Amino acid sequence: MIKIRSATVQDAAALQAIYKPYVENTAITFEYDAPTVEEFAGRIRSTLEKYPYLVIERRDDSTASSEGYAGRDTAEILGYCYASVFKGRAAYNRSVETSIYVKQGEHGKGYGRALYEALEQELKARGFLNACACIASPKANSTRLDNSSEKFHEHMGYKLVGTFHDCAYKYNQWYNMIWMEKMLGEHK
Repeated sequence: MIKIRSATVQDAAALQAIYKPYVENTAITFEYDAPTVEEFAGRIRSTLEKYPYLVIERRDDSTASSEGYAGRDTAEILGYCYASVFKGRAAYNRSVETSIYVKQGEHGKGYGRALYEALEQELKARGFLNACACIASPKANSTRLDNSSEKFHEHMGYKLVGTFHDCAYKYNQWYNMIWMEKMLGEHK
């Protein structure tokens, strides 16, 4: 069974384990060093003060075994997404930046879509109107980055609004960064 719920600080180790390979093996994130579990817990705590932070998990709700032991309820976190401040000025308080990470090996199963749909519903309920995504963008010679994140966001209804060229350097390569946005509500 698949379930989406709010993240907790107790999820830090599982979420850090999902994020760490992205830092260490790809240019999807421009961090050089993966945060520790404690740093990750702090990020979750800080985000939850104002914004939604969601996880998607697969639950194994097995029933009692033939030996009569009580069943176990175990869960594996498959991905997470959250919103954060877009810009720190008061006039931007109806806009957010969105981020999403799905566990490697679990792509293409609809988990990202389910997470973003739940995130967008939560953002709308809280009165946010603009969702913005800052996405690493490959160049012709990119070896650790493809355009799957851009394609995912396009599929979710985001539109390209800007490109910053050669603005990030990781793994001895320059990368572009793009901004995409989606309107979540009517601007009155």
